[in-house]
Amino acid sequence: MKIAIVCYPTFGGSGVVATELGLELARRGHEIHFITYRQPVRLALLNPNVHYHEVNVPEYPLFHYQPYELALSSKLVDMVKLYKIEVLHVHYAIPHAYAGYMAKQMLQDEGINISMVTTLHGTDITLVGNHPFYKPAVTFSINKSDFVTSVSQNLKESTLALFKITNTIEVIPNFIELDKINLESNDPRQRSVMANENERIITHISNFRKVKRIPDIIKIFYAIQKEIPAKLMMVGDGPEKTKAENLCRELGIFDKVIFFGNSNEVDTILHQTDLFLLPSNTESFGLVALEAMACGVPVISSNSGGLPEVNSNGFSGYLSDVGDIEGMAKNALKILKDDLVLSQFKKNALINAQKFDIKKILPLYEDLYRRAIAKFS
Repeated sequence: MKIAIVCYPTFGGSGVVATELGLELARRGHEIHFITYRQPVRLALLNPNVHYHEVNVPEYPLFHYQPYELALSSKLVDMVKLYKIEVLHVHYAIPHAYAGYMAKQMLQDEGINISMVTTLHGTDITLVGNHPFYKPAVTFSINKSDFVTSVSQNLKESTLALFKITNTIEVIPNFIELDKINLESNDPRQRSVMANENERIITHISNFRKVKRIPDIIKIFYAIQKEIPAKLMMVGDGPEKTKAENLCRELGIFDKVIFFGNSNEVDTILHQTDLFLLPSNTESFGLVALEAMACGVPVISSNSGGLPEVNSNGFSGYLSDVGDIEGMAKNALKILKDDLVLSQFKKNALINAQKFDIKKILPLYEDLYRRAIAKFS
């Protein structure tokens, strides 16, 4: 199949998922065309089936904001015609589904019919899409897509609750590439860089925004370290980072917390981690929790959004109500205090991650593409 993938080329979850999906499809022999304004961060072009087409947005003094949607829709038209692309797969409703619909209409005028698959990832619906300025366009784009998927059942339900959707939404969850987890990162010598031999390592990875409840993470760790020797790894950067550093100083635990900033050694850190904390207000799926479990790390998380679909309570970790700092700390200690219990939770975390292996999820997308192509065959 010849598939065009439109995504944001950033470190964000939707861009990573779209890129990894395209690369795996290419390995299976499909011809994949990434179309975006910059090469995706995880895109490897050393595959004859992978192509990247940059969207250039000309600058005109007339426009205060350059019209990316127009440039993208025109680029899609050109690439579909040039490479005989059979299906468009757009990730993120705004602006990609909107631009994809315009491309479909322009192609239709030239006698070319092509299906568009739209995948909803989370903030495109719950944060951006629900804004009064964008809501009509998002509703229109979803309803005019030929096929729509969401990364969790919770996101599907939220979309149906927030918008007047007449289209069918299929749930195809996010995935992890277990074969690509870098086992070489699991070097016990690297653990000594982060903690002493008798200390448990607890980790959080995010963009440090309010939705992640960064102060809760610090307070949960504060309660943990009063009971057992432990260190906290804070990976990422964002507006809440300075507040987190100040809170650590106020609580007298700054020497027990390492702030890495954005790091290229996430796999290395996770392989040495004993417990992952994700007490977010909401997560559409919780991809970072899945990445932790794929490294054999149990997860303490909130029970909000799609997290209960990823983290199995009492098996791969524990779920608590949003803001329940005391409950999360107690659950963390249940896992961390006993070596045998921790070992079992680590094994269970990996078992849970295997349900989301790309080898199990990719066939769902392949089936969807075949149905999309057949629609106009």
